[in-house]
Amino acid sequence: MKRQKLLYLYLSNSFPSSGTIAWSIYDGTGKEEPEYRVDSEPPYSSALDAMKDGWRVIQVPVLMPHQKGQEYNTDYLRFEYILEKLEQVDD
Repeated sequence: MKRQKLLYLYLSNSFPSSGTIAWSIYDGTGKEEPEYRVDSEPPYSSALDAMKDGWRVIQVPVLMPHQKGQEYNTDYLRFEYILEKLEQVDD
């Protein structure tokens, strides 16, 4: 039986090769307990590196222009990639 793992990578810009600035992983296989510390290293330095390791992109960031006068305000992390990997598990 296969189970899904999800990897959320927040990149510095919209290019899949840009650097990871934040991340989270959700393991439906139950094999991995990720570290949720602020200072933990991301599993991949970019979405492209994750893709080279077999992760499939299922969502890319939607690019939307800033409202006039809001160009330099900070907000949520905009460049979110969601990737998945299916792994075999024993029942």
